[in-house]
Amino acid sequence: MKRIAFYGGSFDPVHRGHLEIAQKLTKDFAFDEFVFIPAFHAPHKKDLKPTSAFHRYAMLCLATRNTEKISVSKMELEAPQMPYTIETLMRLKKENPKDKIFFVMGADSWTEITSWKEWEKVLTTVNIIAVTRPEYEIGVSHITDEIRDRIIDVRGKNAHSEKQDNAIYFTDAVQINISSRHIRKNVQDGSDPWEKLVSVEVAKYIKKYDLYG
Repeated sequence: MKRIAFYGGSFDPVHRGHLEIAQKLTKDFAFDEFVFIPAFHAPHKKDLKPTSAFHRYAMLCLATRNTEKISVSKMELEAPQMPYTIETLMRLKKENPKDKIFFVMGADSWTEITSWKEWEKVLTTVNIIAVTRPEYEIGVSHITDEIRDRIIDVRGKNAHSEKQDNAIYFTDAVQINISSRHIRKNVQDGSDPWEKLVSVEVAKYIKKYDLYG
């Protein structure tokens, strides 16, 4: 049985915080594989238009090409219709029946989880890891008592001690306060240096294709 983590999101663009999450969680949770799954477009964010899937996928591939155990999947990009997260999770379970599946989300996704389709099923189908951010309060008042009882707070602890299946883990393994939105804004208005917030390859790609300008 392999332990596989899947990290879904827009990654618009992928930044150093995303990469550190992948590397740190792979170590702390002893993952055999860590897979980024860029969304074609988040169904619950219909009012926001992301950068093309091709560019976001390409930047992820550049950022992870020399990282051990970390890869990028095109499964949502190649789906005939925009899949919801629950549909992706059910497909992952079907394709990896003998493996222990984890789904990684950021603090912002956790905060808006009740807007997701079948959100309670999302939080009980596989193991969930919610990664906190510095100066970002991660609450539980928006979820049900049944879901709240599944939470295992491993902030400041060793995640290897996990015992429960299909649990929800809160971790502070990565303490980097970076957002893709902030990077896009900085690229657009040139107000602050942004190149150091992404990998060298991603910075070159953004400049080459004049993204976010």
